[in-house]
Amino acid sequence: MFKSAHVQTLWGPRWRKLPVVIRALESAPLSDGDHCWLHWAGPDAKNARAIVIVLHGLSGSSDSHYVVGLQHRLAQQKVASVAVNFRGAAGRANNRARTYHSGETGDLNDIVSQLHQRFPQARLLPVGYSLGGSRLLNYLAEGDHPAITAAAAVCVPIDLAACAERLNQGFSRVYRNHLISELLSSYRDKLPHLEAVAPQEAKKLSSLYDFSKENFNDITTFRDYDRTIICPLFGFADPDDYYNRCSAKPKLVKIKTPTLLIQADDDPFMTPATLPTMASLGDAVTLQVRNGGHVGFIDGLPFRPRYWLEERISAYFGEWF
Repeated sequence: MFKSAHVQTLWGPRWRKLPVVIRALESAPLSDGDHCWLHWAGPDAKNARAIVIVLHGLSGSSDSHYVVGLQHRLAQQKVASVAVNFRGAAGRANNRARTYHSGETGDLNDIVSQLHQRFPQARLLPVGYSLGGSRLLNYLAEGDHPAITAAAAVCVPIDLAACAERLNQGFSRVYRNHLISELLSSYRDKLPHLEAVAPQEAKKLSSLYDFSKENFNDITTFRDYDRTIICPLFGFADPDDYYNRCSAKPKLVKIKTPTLLIQADDDPFMTPATLPTMASLGDAVTLQVRNGGHVGFIDGLPFRPRYWLEERISAYFGEWF
């Protein structure tokens, strides 16, 4: 039972007792005048040899279990880390209608550039989970990134169309419904802030959908969500245009930065058919596949949980600490 993909997926957000991590919150400017929030942990980055940049998944934040768990482990190893809250994440409203999507790389470029300028002595080591991993892989595939020494990506929906369809099947619909509800609720919560600080941005967001609804029953799939929100907000023609342009799978061969890609063969957000073949990987990409659900990979359940993912990522980055 405890090897079940659903137990693996749900254990962290539902039942894990998270460790206490001392963190400092900082606002980071973005190139369009907006901002996002960073959560720092570990030793002072001013003298750090390395900084691990942690990128959360869809509707996640720096408070997500996998982010807190990794930052705790890194702090124990005396390694600095910074968790990036994407625009509007963690209940902290941003000042634009714009949020994020699976292929958006401009904000990540802003953050990486700022960190490199502030801490030129530090090796930058980003790790992205799920949608955060998709953004990271898309970014790495855009060209050379000398500021980044190595990267890791976990449970990435590298084929967006196939993953959107997988989430319409069986128990996976529970995850889909939860994520869509959280996303739409976050827009609703952001609107009063936008109306106060940027009325034109509030008007832009309100024109997409009536977020005042008590229930969002008319958006039931990710195709619905992407067609209604993401495509008009970011200029995609339709969901297929978005999925084709932002799926990372065909871009893996272009990545030149040493990158560890960890995927689960039982991930309820995708199917084994979405896994990349060795021929589709660039020489810099190392693929590791095992069972673990979606961002689970927990051994020793239920009495002695061991968070293999945190061990694996810190070990991979270890040679650069």
